[in-house]
Amino acid sequence: MNYRSDPFNRRNTPEEQRLYDHLLSCVRTETPDRLTERFKALFIDGTGYPDTEIAALLDRLVNSKEAQEEFQYILNRCCHILINRWQTNSQHQKAIPQLVSLFESSSLKFSQPYYQSRRAARLQELVREFSNSEHYLTLQRLARVVDDSENEIEENEKRPLGTYIRRYPYLYSHCLLSDRSSYEHQQTVRKIQAQQQRQFELHLSQYVTYQVRRAQLARQSGLDKARRILKPIANPTLLSDRELYHSLKQFVGKAECGYTYRDLAHSFITHSSEVQSYGEFKAELYDYLVTTTRSDYGKRLFNERLSKQLKGTLPQSNEQKVSDFLIVRTCSQLLNFLVVESVQRPNHFVFIDLISNIGPIATTGLLLKIVLLCRKVKPYLEKKFSILFNHYEDSTDDAIQWLIKMLENLNVALSTNFGAVDLSFISQIA
Repeated sequence: MNYRSDPFNRRNTPEEQRLYDHLLSCVRTETPDRLTERFKALFIDGTGYPDTEIAALLDRLVNSKEAQEEFQYILNRCCHILINRWQTNSQHQKAIPQLVSLFESSSLKFSQPYYQSRRAARLQELVREFSNSEHYLTLQRLARVVDDSENEIEENEKRPLGTYIRRYPYLYSHCLLSDRSSYEHQQTVRKIQAQQQRQFELHLSQYVTYQVRRAQLARQSGLDKARRILKPIANPTLLSDRELYHSLKQFVGKAECGYTYRDLAHSFITHSSEVQSYGEFKAELYDYLVTTTRSDYGKRLFNERLSKQLKGTLPQSNEQKVSDFLIVRTCSQLLNFLVVESVQRPNHFVFIDLISNIGPIATTGLLLKIVLLCRKVKPYLEKKFSILFNHYEDSTDDAIQWLIKMLENLNVALSTNFGAVDLSFISQIA
């Protein structure tokens, strides 16, 4: 029987279920350190496991006809049984990176002559395949998210972009989950995402409050006294203080013609509801968007590209009435055009060109305009950025500052327009 004909509604084999139940029982009663050693003996060392029945059961799974295709899913599930439990206790979360790191040295364990048995060689092969899989990559990202030490950056230290994943909760759903993630793991990631988002919003609010109070004290008593009285609050982003100030003013305050981005989106939604056809809607949408690119760059090149993109979007529907379906399709195709099309076609020349010419804040504002008028495409925008994040994951930060600036500005834009934080008082900073 093919138990995985449907990856989302499949039955575990009896032996798989026995393995999962065993680990579930252990994780309820044993410390993370003891359980990590147990996991290492079973899956990494391949010898010395205290429960011989479970060791024999794993032998059968490893040597089954389906192992080449299925073992990586089984091993991934075993990892998540432990991780999902540990994540609920802040004292146990540090064990998650330790568990994930076991696989980094697994090939060394099997290089010793003692492990040259046929069984060990087969286990080694399957574990190596797992450590090269998308499953293990998502585990590594998750470990980075829960590892506080990842945020300890030495000045001028070069780091791969992948080590910054913790900073961007809006990427978690796309970078920490795979198509076959269990419901329990999806819930775990959502909890982590909510925690990290709340933490960022809290730190951002504290930082802005500090800046407002410092500005007020400086006006009253001078900057030196303000510095002595107030305990500094760190900037929670990778933007400079000046860059963050301009970002907040843009995404919280009046962005264009004396209106906030929310005001502009609300006005557009109200006005476009009166248009007679989809073709008219696209013309109005063009006008709504180009106010952000009304510069020499826009007039010279970009506005014409944008017009061509909109005219070429679902032209067969131009005479139809505007529908929710047409709006969602139009906005999602706009994001393909403006950011990146897909994993299979990761070209993003328009995106880089925009950033180079109008800067990361205005580029973020253009994307924010789209998701504010059609909130259903917000997850789609987040997916676009996860494609870019994955594409540049191994690149060092010094080589992709343009992308880091965008990731940071998008974090500010989404948090201030879709999160729970109210930073409208930033206007009090001179």
